[in-house]
Amino acid sequence: MINTTAPPTFVLWREVLFAYAAPALCAGIGGLVTGQHDLLLAAATSIAGTSAVVAALVGIWLQRNRFRRGWLARTTPVLLTAGFAIGAAALAALIAWLTTESSTLVPERIRIDFPIAAALAATITTWRWRAAQRRAQQ
Repeated sequence: MINTTAPPTFVLWREVLFAYAAPALCAGIGGLVTGQHDLLLAAATSIAGTSAVVAALVGIWLQRNRFRRGWLARTTPVLLTAGFAIGAAALAALIAWLTTESSTLVPERIRIDFPIAAALAATITTWRWRAAQRRAQQ
């Protein structure tokens, strides 16, 4: 039997929507189950928001630079994904630290929320982008 369907492509708006919805749902359920109202609020704001922003930024960068930077396609998926995850987490940790140092209105939990959400979003977005690129090359 011949497969006539086209390989799935990387669609940025779907990635960003998933990057927001998945952590918001998971952290929201965790907040409901444990009765942590601050986790419920963080689920929809600092956790899911950070995840969506990072997914959008990483996805845009990958889409725009795939032709100019051949190393993106040649690098092994694990190394590429790990690099983006570590970079996003480090930058998010720096932003969280600067934000909490300059304002007392910002909750301390973003020092944990930002880097974890950024690392997960960068990992998933990069991995899915790379998989779509590999399928398109086959």
